Amino acid sequence: MTEAIILAGGLGTRLQQTVPHLPKCMAPINGKPFLSFVIHHLQNQGIEKFIFSLGYKHEYITQFIHENLAKNSFEIVIENEPLGTGGAIQFACTKASTDNVLITNGDTLYKINYRAFHEFHLQTHATCSICLKPMQNFSRYGAVTINQQNEIIAFHEKNFTPQGYINGGVYMLHLPKFLQLSFPEKFSFEKEFLEKQTNNHELFGFVQDAYFIDIGIPEDYAKAQIELK
Repeated sequence: MTEAIILAGGLGTRLQQTVPHLPKCMAPINGKPFLSFVIHHLQNQGIEKFIFSLGYKHEYITQFIHENLAKNSFEIVIENEPLGTGGAIQFACTKASTDNVLITNGDTLYKINYRAFHEFHLQTHATCSICLKPMQNFSRYGAVTINQQNEIIAFHEKNFTPQGYINGGVYMLHLPKFLQLSFPEKFSFEKEFLEKQTNNHELFGFVQDAYFIDIGIPEDYAKAQIELK
């Protein structure tokens, strides 16, 4: 596994008051854009090629990519209009060159072991594997339920949960299976793909209690300033 799609096309509405002029993944953390921490971790885990899915204020991200990555190490796809998470992934997958591709968000840093995740994905023969972060006392995220075989059997709406797993926003997709499914140009990956794949032996959860931060709200953006150097 040497290839990753980074989703960085969202509007980031909850962070716009704090960083009004930049796309969320370019929000500065101690003088560096948050995206640089995501890229650095992926490179440390052996990722050599990046496919960037861009939309809102993409010119800021494009400039950063061209200035900081080798010319032959990335591809850029730009949504002319919002395609939803599913549409963005489907579009970016057209640039992938491997059967199994890693997908992550440009505004979330989840320091999992990608080699172990890849091995898990291959062993399960899943269409999609999701990294699940154990969490306590949370209401910002919906919980995910798995069975003893690590199959995902339910996604739950956001609600206070004393202890459980959340979708960490890192996926491994088997493209031959995924791309043969029929989706519209615009769709929600979570609602129209993931939730419809539960209980069919094609969706598995890889639990890893690694460092996780999502800068989608001002409180966690401030937390990132302290924790990331």
